[in-house]
Amino acid sequence: MLTLYGIPHCGTCKKAIAWLNDHNIPHNFINVKTDPPNAELITTWVEQLGNKPLRNTSGQSYRALGPERNDWSDAQWIAAFAADAMLLKRPIFIKDGIAILTGFRKSEADLLNLLT
Repeated sequence: MLTLYGIPHCGTCKKAIAWLNDHNIPHNFINVKTDPPNAELITTWVEQLGNKPLRNTSGQSYRALGPERNDWSDAQWIAAFAADAMLLKRPIFIKDGIAILTGFRKSEADLLNLLT
């Protein structure tokens, strides 16, 4: 089963959900504002994808961190992601318990290969 973590009013999340619906791909959506992922789950994602692909670098939360963020360890990023889910790039795609993709900028063929 495919699970997406994101926020309902995010344009990229809306685009991803519409694409999944258009391709009849069953999925669950988890709103990270109302049901934020815990540090244990985020640790798994960082182990699977690394911390860089999980960073929402276009958000206000990210910009507010300051330049020291460039030198943070995985542990520091995990703590930050757990404290503020808006730091997470959206959507995060989890397939069969494995984080496989953040964002929604792949070719049609790549998306079909990853998400089906």
